[in-house]
Amino acid sequence: MTAAAPHIPRLETERLILRAPCEDDFSALEAFFASDASKFVGGPKRADETWRTLALLLGHWTLRGYGYWAVEEKGAGKYIGHVGLWFPHSWPEPEIGWTLMSSATGKGYATEAALAARTYAYDVLGWDTAISLIDPDNLASRAVADRLGARFDSIYKHPAYGEMQVWRHPAPSDLENGGVEAYA
Repeated sequence: MTAAAPHIPRLETERLILRAPCEDDFSALEAFFASDASKFVGGPKRADETWRTLALLLGHWTLRGYGYWAVEEKGAGKYIGHVGLWFPHSWPEPEIGWTLMSSATGKGYATEAALAARTYAYDVLGWDTAISLIDPDNLASRAVADRLGARFDSIYKHPAYGEMQVWRHPAPSDLENGGVEAYA
């Protein structure tokens, strides 16, 4: 594995490792962004555009102190997607986002990793709210948001991506009073 960014914390869940993105993730990321599976996250993209995407995933950590983690299955050692915390200049609020390779979908990995990211945002960074911006046609991501206890809040009109649904995650105090199950 090429050099990882030491300032990016490593998180573990029951089945997953959330780690710093690195150059070794590029070939899997390139294959994903070359496919139609990437249509809800700005794809398809050329290889040079995908390289810039990898660089911006790392750069967000430097600018904000948080960002997307690369996700891998424990024991497998290969990149299966990225999940994390996102607040670029054009976003209305801090976001929890997820993108998984087609081979990793339908296994509960997005929910598991996003829950770890949200816990980090609330417990370590002190966030008191978070959203997920989701394309209205992305039924799989809407289902993940629902499993996380997030609820549809409003429509955000992004200048480049058009209308996106704002899904609001439960506040930390709401989670303490019943957990995600109370909202699912």
